[in-house]
Amino acid sequence: MNAYADTLTIQANLTEQGDALIFGADASGYAPALLVKQRLFAWHEPSFYGTELEIEKLSEELELVVLPAEMVLPFFANPALLPVHMNWQLEGDAARIAALAPALEQSVAELKFVPSFEAYKAGKLQWTWDSEALDAKSRRSLRALADIGMEEPDGLNEEDRDAAFLAGLGAAFSAAVFHRHYGTKEASDDLRREFPLLFARDRAAAAAGLDERGWLVAAGWKADMLPFRPLLQLQEPENVEASSGWRLVLLMQDKLEPAKLAQVRLAVNGEASGTWPNGWTPHVHERSAAWLAHLRASLPADRLAGSPLDVLNAPLSDDEAWRFLTTDSQRLLSAGWQVLLPAWWEEASRTKPRLRAKVRSGEGEGERAGGSRSFFGLDALIEFDWRVSIGDTDLSEAEFRELVARGERLVQFRGQWVPLDPALLAQIRKAMAGVDPRRGLSFQDVLQLHLRRNRGGFMAANPGKNEESGGEQDDDNEGELEMDIELNAHLTSVMAQLTQQADWPSVPVPTKLQAELRSYQQGGFSWLAFLRRFGLGAVLADDMGLGKTIQFITYLLHVAEEADAHGERRPALLICPTSVLGNWQKEVRRFAPSLRILLHYGSKRLGGDAFYEEAAKADLVLTSYATSTLDQELLGAYTWSAICLDEAQNIKNAGTKQAIAVKSFPAQHRIALTGTPIENRLAELWSIYDFTNPGYLGTARTFAEQFGQAIERERDEKRTQELQRLVKPFMLRRKKKDPNIMLDLPEKNEMKTYIHLTGEQSALYEQTVKELMDEVKKTEGIKRKGAILSALTRLKQLCDHPVLFTKEVVPIPTDERDEAAESAMLIGRSAKLERLLDLVKELRQEGERCLIFTQYIGMGEMLQRVLGRELGEPVLYLHGGSSKTARDRMIEQFQSRELPDAEQPNVFILSIKAGGVGLNLTAANHVFHFDRWWNPAVENQATDRAYRMGQTRDVQVHKFISLGTLEERIDEMLESKQQLSDDVITSSENWITELSTDALRDLFTLRRDWSE
Repeated sequence: MNAYADTLTIQANLTEQGDALIFGADASGYAPALLVKQRLFAWHEPSFYGTELEIEKLSEELELVVLPAEMVLPFFANPALLPVHMNWQLEGDAARIAALAPALEQSVAELKFVPSFEAYKAGKLQWTWDSEALDAKSRRSLRALADIGMEEPDGLNEEDRDAAFLAGLGAAFSAAVFHRHYGTKEASDDLRREFPLLFARDRAAAAAGLDERGWLVAAGWKADMLPFRPLLQLQEPENVEASSGWRLVLLMQDKLEPAKLAQVRLAVNGEASGTWPNGWTPHVHERSAAWLAHLRASLPADRLAGSPLDVLNAPLSDDEAWRFLTTDSQRLLSAGWQVLLPAWWEEASRTKPRLRAKVRSGEGEGERAGGSRSFFGLDALIEFDWRVSIGDTDLSEAEFRELVARGERLVQFRGQWVPLDPALLAQIRKAMAGVDPRRGLSFQDVLQLHLRRNRGGFMAANPGKNEESGGEQDDDNEGELEMDIELNAHLTSVMAQLTQQADWPSVPVPTKLQAELRSYQQGGFSWLAFLRRFGLGAVLADDMGLGKTIQFITYLLHVAEEADAHGERRPALLICPTSVLGNWQKEVRRFAPSLRILLHYGSKRLGGDAFYEEAAKADLVLTSYATSTLDQELLGAYTWSAICLDEAQNIKNAGTKQAIAVKSFPAQHRIALTGTPIENRLAELWSIYDFTNPGYLGTARTFAEQFGQAIERERDEKRTQELQRLVKPFMLRRKKKDPNIMLDLPEKNEMKTYIHLTGEQSALYEQTVKELMDEVKKTEGIKRKGAILSALTRLKQLCDHPVLFTKEVVPIPTDERDEAAESAMLIGRSAKLERLLDLVKELRQEGERCLIFTQYIGMGEMLQRVLGRELGEPVLYLHGGSSKTARDRMIEQFQSRELPDAEQPNVFILSIKAGGVGLNLTAANHVFHFDRWWNPAVENQATDRAYRMGQTRDVQVHKFISLGTLEERIDEMLESKQQLSDDVITSSENWITELSTDALRDLFTLRRDWSE
């Protein structure tokens, strides 16, 4: 190391790319490259003090340090970067670089550079120094490079050496400019936007006929000192009847008085003639040949095929004028020309043709015998006439076809020039051909066109049934066709009632209804009746507790009255979960005792002709989802007055036998009742609509392509709004807290109860997470997903109680002492169970009742056993295995206020799946969620068993969360997910299986600061 402590000679060669290949030597020979790098760049921060620089080995003796091109000028321009602890001597190209670098680096810093004309003509964008901006000494140094004497290697003369050096120096300069001024995407985009000519596709054509200064002026980099600017203008025919007569002329525009224009005629030899101010003449003669060369490079040859004295004087046909407007003018602009087009063209080119279906007067007003409205339906056909709008010009179908038949692209029509884009004309003709006006559009097509028209995208001929595009293209697609619908007065009124959900025709409440409807309930019943008139399916999605049941019962009475008036009475079919069959029986008998009910359920249910005979006598056939699937053929052979699905989320999975069965039953009207139209995925909403209005949202595949990813993953606001517009006419959703509902419900207070894991739970939790992490590293695909979902369930069970996790069998106690010991053991192993017991004891001392929801049967059984012993009173447990009779009895017992104290149940444990819907349990004013569900809508639905009409006390909702565990993480996610259902989006837990291993570890790992 000390051998080089005195003097080290540094030399450098510049590559074509501008990199500096640096090596050092002294009297004894070449220095190791590592030494050169460590010593020379010891203070060079951009290369991280030399550590990031590469070494290139040329031979055993010679190693080179590679300094990247963008660092060359800044390094050599700053002598202070050379360490002072040793002597340096720069020789050869290193010395020349050091001599020139300060001035060139200053040019870079002060933006005194220009794009390289030579590189541009070769199709590249590079930068070079602006010689005019350099100081005199630097200009002389650059010119004198060839005079600097130095020893040359064999085979390379001085002229070649200097040329290579200058090329390398230019590349280093260009790299420094790019790095300092255009190194970010934002800066690069700004450059592209401000100087588009630099990025022209055909750069050779953009530079043709121009010298360097003329090109820099055309690019906008240099100021143009001429008193005028050349431009091209397309002039319209003077005689509009002529088939041709468009002209392209070269003009000079006075810079001080832009309205002053002088025409120039260019001869084939580049000579210019015309009349212009005398002071312009030298400039015109100096530039005219370059103008002609530039035009020849920028325009097709036939555009310059005029007379020898004026190459531009040949008239243009309409097709040629169209080509100039749409293509040639863009090429000229890219080449740096200024172009004047007719004033009307900008608006005409921006305004796309619109195809409009104008519904004929009287359509949609059909009556049938007896004066009642006929069933209309989405498939009803609407007669219309085509109209085509191009700009401000409105054409009938006949006028449009006449224009198209002329085969012209620019047409004078009613005193205006009308551009006819062949691509758009083809789309219009295709759309027209796709629908026979004699057959008409379906009401579904009309409705969707009306709902989508605000978005303005292209709609295929059958908009609701376009399989490939999903019905439209994106707004920003160029050359798109707008298709619109013009409604008649009657359909305009109907559409307003559908989309605004207001001003429905008033329907009298049936006199046989044994209840008084709230105003919003009467509105919901009227809405159902309104949609029935048109055969349009309905989704009544009011919040739980707002009375969907009473609204549908009122609807049934109305349908019965209408049928009696016309002698066409036939039964409706109601399909619901088994758990609420009894509730429906009681509610119908209570509010509409005149309606005849046939319960089709159980092993003794009727079949064959006996069923049809009894069904014909009924107003309502009541059955369960499971039974409807078993008896699909029986129920599907009858056309029902209406089919209603209660808790319609039961058909959220469209591919299940259950969903397929209920969708196959024919009916005059279809209704879905649900408080949660979306639980997890948009596909669930599609499935419900596929029942109520088959085909309205397209196929499952097109719906997923059009809305699924855009809304669920990308949160596309425009797509969300579009889906909301499509969904809204057939969904009525009111919430308890809506100002116009005025339920006067008590408060619902939600609170989170955070609970530590026990030591046993913490140990098992960490062991399970470690095993999972080890497994996911080794597996992939379906096995990895399965392992994650399995671990997810086990960890959630562990947070409830270790017994659920370990699957250990707890011996059945034989006496009171054993029972007490078992309870103490179970309570002591789960802080959740201990806390629940404390809270339940406290509320029972106040004489209050509670619901406890859990998703695990084993936990429910344990809770029933422990709470029953500790409270000394009966505790109910409703789960999926409970029979209908047992369910009805438990609900009646819990709601009762007349049982003796020893028999009165006050604590009701429910499986969230079996007891989370369709039950009225307002006797409770406390709700406990012992373990968290993934979907806040499901939890809220369960809570609403107690928080609904009939509740007179404030409801306290307790959500148990194990600190530091994935339950806490789930809760954090649920907080952000609560709003998703309102935006018609949400997601399921399957996304967890797609997480990276690190993300999984973060989700599952126990936070030690919360564990015991």
